[in-house]
Amino acid sequence: MKNNSKAYRLTIRGILIAIIMVQSMVPFLGYIPLFATSLTIIHITVIVAAITLGTKDGMLIGLIWGLLTMFRAWTMPTTPMDTLIFTNPVISVLPRVLVGFVAGFLFSFLYKKTKKMSVSTVISAALASLTNTVLVLGLMGFLYTGPVAEAYKTTSSGLWTVLLVVVGTNGVPEMIAAMVITPLIVKAIFTATSLIPGENK
Repeated sequence: MKNNSKAYRLTIRGILIAIIMVQSMVPFLGYIPLFATSLTIIHITVIVAAITLGTKDGMLIGLIWGLLTMFRAWTMPTTPMDTLIFTNPVISVLPRVLVGFVAGFLFSFLYKKTKKMSVSTVISAALASLTNTVLVLGLMGFLYTGPVAEAYKTTSSGLWTVLLVVVGTNGVPEMIAAMVITPLIVKAIFTATSLIPGENK
């Protein structure tokens, strides 16, 4: 069983890395361009990795997502601000790694306390999704106040109000998508493999 578990982990890790690469590089599979930013659905892959494989693998796949985000910003930006903002690893990489950390850590903690996989998955997916939204938008506003305010056609003083609206219009749909889709994928993976929920490796 232990050897099977290792084989399953390796296989699922490879599949999720491949999915992240496709989502990152093929338009509309991972990002939907929207004004100065993009509506993100790729975070679900990172959350699934963190919950099924553990925090370390979640952070690894988040790191790959972040590096591909930075590469895409240099080579084929989808919005005018991509080249300025997402070539900065503090914005493109750090939040993506933390998505994996938050999802993996919270799921492991909650599942050990409650033994309820669905509840633990939904809460972890929601907070991990918000982690990405809040950190990306917050760092954008803090590090690039002027250019981001101009892109959103507002003033520097009014930028944070606009970004709060974006959290609602972008972040909430992304969070809901993660809360609905993640449990379905996670349940299927745990059912089809010998992976054990809450084994945070």
